[in-house]
Amino acid sequence: MRTTLTLDPDVAERLRQETASGRRSFKEVVNERLRVGLGLVVEEPHTPYRVKPHASPFQPGVDSGKLNQLVDELEAGSALGRMKRASRK
Repeated sequence: MRTTLTLDPDVAERLRQETASGRRSFKEVVNERLRVGLGLVVEEPHTPYRVKPHASPFQPGVDSGKLNQLVDELEAGSALGRMKRASRK
């Protein structure tokens, strides 16, 4: 069935965002959302993500992936200090 529908700007924007990936057409997204809203289809709940903790020698809040960055920053600071001392001589 064809019909003309006037959408509020926020609704239209949200529908455009869902179609931005290009995987589904505007028509498909609108029909899916109407079915869910009318109770014709029940969306399946998402399984919550569970974090599996593990033992670590680092304290909470220490990002072991950033340790190399820290070393680089310390080396750069040390090199800068050596350059300043050399230029004073």
